[in-house]
Amino acid sequence: MKLKRTLALSLAAVTLAGTLAGCGGTAAGEPQSPDTGLPASAPAVQSLSAAAPQAAGSPKYVFLFIGDGMSYPQFQAASDYLGAMADDDDGILGGNVPLSFMNFPVAGSAVTYDSTSFCPDSASTATAISTGHKTYSGTINMDETATVAYKTIAEQLKAQKNFKIGVISSVNLNHATPAAFYAHQASRGSYYEIGEELVQSGFEYFAGGGLLKPTGSDSDKTSLYDLAAQAGYKVVQTQAGAEKVTAADGKVLIIDEHLADSDAFAYENDRPEGAWALSDYVAKGIEVLDNDTGFFMMVEGGKIDWACHANDAGSTIADTIALSEAVDVAIEFAKSHADETLIVVTGDHETGGLTIGYAGTDYDTYLANLSNQKISYAKFDSDYVAKYRENKTSFEDVLKDVEALFGLKTTGSEGDTLVLTEYELGLLKSAYEKTMSEAGSKEYTQAEYVLYGTYEPLSVTITHLLNNKSGISFASYAHTGLPVAVFAQGAGEELFEGFYDNTQIYAKMASLLGVAE
Repeated sequence: MKLKRTLALSLAAVTLAGTLAGCGGTAAGEPQSPDTGLPASAPAVQSLSAAAPQAAGSPKYVFLFIGDGMSYPQFQAASDYLGAMADDDDGILGGNVPLSFMNFPVAGSAVTYDSTSFCPDSASTATAISTGHKTYSGTINMDETATVAYKTIAEQLKAQKNFKIGVISSVNLNHATPAAFYAHQASRGSYYEIGEELVQSGFEYFAGGGLLKPTGSDSDKTSLYDLAAQAGYKVVQTQAGAEKVTAADGKVLIIDEHLADSDAFAYENDRPEGAWALSDYVAKGIEVLDNDTGFFMMVEGGKIDWACHANDAGSTIADTIALSEAVDVAIEFAKSHADETLIVVTGDHETGGLTIGYAGTDYDTYLANLSNQKISYAKFDSDYVAKYRENKTSFEDVLKDVEALFGLKTTGSEGDTLVLTEYELGLLKSAYEKTMSEAGSKEYTQAEYVLYGTYEPLSVTITHLLNNKSGISFASYAHTGLPVAVFAQGAGEELFEGFYDNTQIYAKMASLLGVAE
């Protein structure tokens, strides 16, 4: 299948030489299509939606929340964790505490495969959700030949309904999922070209992590931030500036002030005191976008996926709860617009093969153990592991930090489920030795990859041990083929019932909103 994709892209290379550059950014003086905002030379743009009248009771305000990497295990683990933390220690399990969207009146399921695999990536799955078309992994809103671009629901709503559009993400704004609502590229790695399309989109509100490759792969291009300012965007990179943003500013590009790994938001369990959460950017987005005609807002909880790739259950749960709190803001807005608002919450795919249950805990779970985790694996890497190498820190001293930051210990009272067994301590020491011996690149054997993936051996072993002692386990460092849930509340909610393909999420929204090519 991957070979087939390579051949298809190779055959398209000549055709793409001019069109892809145009799809990413307009050459000087090149006219743009008034319907799509794309350069006139861009590939033909297709849409699945038929010319249909807007449905009765059509929503005027649409929120689409995408938990990247979030399927049933992620939100159920978060819900069960909250239930475990609420237990009163009387020996009777009180059950889970539902996240807000788990109480929505409609719940469906969507299949996530793409043209490459039953374990798809974020670019292709977001393309399916935003345009109703399948494509290859790594491709954004283009067909398998990389010569035809697809219109997105956001572009259609802006062009045909004059809706205001917002795109929010806890990761980089030119990363795959947010890009799938405004860009058209054969490769999700074309960050600069994707950024150019962000600027050209004219969408009123962008907020999230920093733009990747803002001056191009060779750092020789005009900064995307400068291009945005030239195109009339108010570019804001401080929280104080974001707080002052109003609808009167017109088009706004807000970059979080407290960027962390890979210039994305900090993980929720690392977020500095007083720093804006994902929910704050949703609230500001409503302020900027609210109008009598209507708006569409896509909100991505992107670091759910990143945490699952690293098999960090504590950070996964924290960021899933953060997404739920962002949904709460939309729910509050809908109270004043009950008959005009639609809120859809879904995932693009599942990441990590997360499951509630572990061979070492049999039928038991100890999810409250996860409350002992104070920071994410990423912050542990940057703030601790680097210093361990530099200072040649002893294993005994590392164990002190492990206990303080993750709760894992070498001694404790009988029945303390956080006490490491001799076997577990051996795994941790081996990981410590691997981490301390590395001088840069990770050349892992197959056995080592199964243990560590591409992550820091010490850090991922700590999270694995804490996960397992809590009754949580992961099967992969990549994506899986699980279906995702689709929750809906509001105008047209009933359409989202059932079990269907992820392309139908687009089709259902398009039908409700009456958009067409």
